[in-house]
Amino acid sequence: MRQSQLFTKTRREAPKDEVAKNAQLLIRAGYIHKEMAGVYAYLPLGLRVLEKISDIIRGEMNAIGGQEVLLTALQDPELWKKTDRWSDENVDAWFKTALKSKTELGLGFTHEEPLTQIMRDHISSYRDLPAYPYQIQTKFRNELRSKSGIMRGREFLMKDMYSFSASEEQFRAFYEQAAEAYMRIFAKVGLGDVTFRTFASGGSFSRFSDEFQTLSDAGEDTIYLSRDKNIAVNKEVYTEETLNQLELNRDELEEVSAIEVGNIFPLGTRFSEALGLMFKDEGGKERPVVMGSYGLGPTRLMGTIVEVLADDKGIVWPEALSPFSAHLVALSDRGGEVMKEAERLYADLTERGVEILFDDRDIRAGEKFADADLLGIPVRLIVSEKSLSEGGVEKVDRATGASTVIPESAAHELFAGA
Repeated sequence: MRQSQLFTKTRREAPKDEVAKNAQLLIRAGYIHKEMAGVYAYLPLGLRVLEKISDIIRGEMNAIGGQEVLLTALQDPELWKKTDRWSDENVDAWFKTALKSKTELGLGFTHEEPLTQIMRDHISSYRDLPAYPYQIQTKFRNELRSKSGIMRGREFLMKDMYSFSASEEQFRAFYEQAAEAYMRIFAKVGLGDVTFRTFASGGSFSRFSDEFQTLSDAGEDTIYLSRDKNIAVNKEVYTEETLNQLELNRDELEEVSAIEVGNIFPLGTRFSEALGLMFKDEGGKERPVVMGSYGLGPTRLMGTIVEVLADDKGIVWPEALSPFSAHLVALSDRGGEVMKEAERLYADLTERGVEILFDDRDIRAGEKFADADLLGIPVRLIVSEKSLSEGGVEKVDRATGASTVIPESAAHELFAGA
């Protein structure tokens, strides 16, 4: 991709009504466009990052037996009435609309009901269990406040997986596999050292659920963290009874702010009983399927990564998520040799399958460097009169600022696995 042909442009200032750091930086860098409060469009660079996050999530879900589906956004109220979740008094997150015939519909904020209904056609025996369908799909939630950028939207992308098991034991075994998969995801996206499994309220489903909380001053949650035991407790269940059950002492816990980046919930038989999802066990007895829910938002994760890893110059992407493997920057010269060499290096790396953003624009070096810092691509390759005089290309690490001139052959080796 030539930067001169990229239709998105950087900007010095974010919209005045945007208070979240993640959205300010992503808007300024041209990754997203704000449509209205809590609603953002993803532009070419932002979509590339979002797809890489989704692919990491998809790979880990597939590795533990997940099967990807894509369910509908439009929801039939009759189905949700069976679980008592259609009423606005019980669920205040609905966006509701109507057909021209006046039939009322909802826009899905989660998908336990429709997927349970689907599974009635495919589960009848213990031999059909377990099953782990999931999707990466747009959700709609009528949030009263949307001041956290893409971390809390009214329209957002969500990975939601649902487990269907024959017993509590079978469910619990998978539940732990899912928790481990989540921690692998956070490690791969650069948040492994600051994300902790956190005990939280199970609501109407169970005593506890599990959240995954990333330490950040921008977080809306307060958690109590034991770094020694690598676990935390959400403030909502921070009681002596909970601490005793988890064998934690108040003295060893640190109060910190955190961003919830994922959660897993035991659902028991609440939805299977309400919607008639039954199976026959080995003895021929009919039983309700045991269910679980596993949520993780790619857009929320993207915003969290920006909040946690960005510096005072702009975004800093982990290598696995960067929209391009390297940012090639050509500095203007009088004789044209710099641009000639940069064009040759760009063609060579592109031919080798390396994803390169090539800043071929005819603007000042200071503008190019400021844009490169804002965009946050982890590896910067600078071709200049200075680098050519030293026999190579200047490599700059975006995260540390470390700079060194390397031979062109070494630049090829940087991307040997591409």
